[in-house]
Amino acid sequence: MTLLVVDASVAVKWFVPEVHGEAAKRFLDPNHELLAPELIWAELGNALWKKRRRGEIDATAARRMFMDFKRYPLTTVPLANLAEAAWDIAERLDRSVYDSFYLALAEDRRSRLVTADRKFYDAATAHQLMQNIVWVEDHL
Repeated sequence: MTLLVVDASVAVKWFVPEVHGEAAKRFLDPNHELLAPELIWAELGNALWKKRRRGEIDATAARRMFMDFKRYPLTTVPLANLAEAAWDIAERLDRSVYDSFYLALAEDRRSRLVTADRKFYDAATAHQLMQNIVWVEDHL
């Protein structure tokens, strides 16, 4: 079993058709144990809400997707113990603390973060954090 951290950029692709959607769904394989900081709930909800607001999905579907997320094979982790590491990563990468919580969790669990956020991926690989981050299209 492979332990992986997934971020909201991957999780949203489990629900709505987007570029890299099929690749994101590969990580739902039972051979992967998936983790995310509990922040993923807020980020996924906001992404679905924005899609609903833009008319990309209707309100009923957006709400159903959000509520269905609890059925996905993902364990969420409280943020408090990751805060210091997330701050340090945000400072090193000049990226948001939100994004940095995911990488902090991957480092804490000696795992890898799977992301579909190209800017975050590029920032992490440029700062020698490459061993902790995987592009959604890459094979493990």
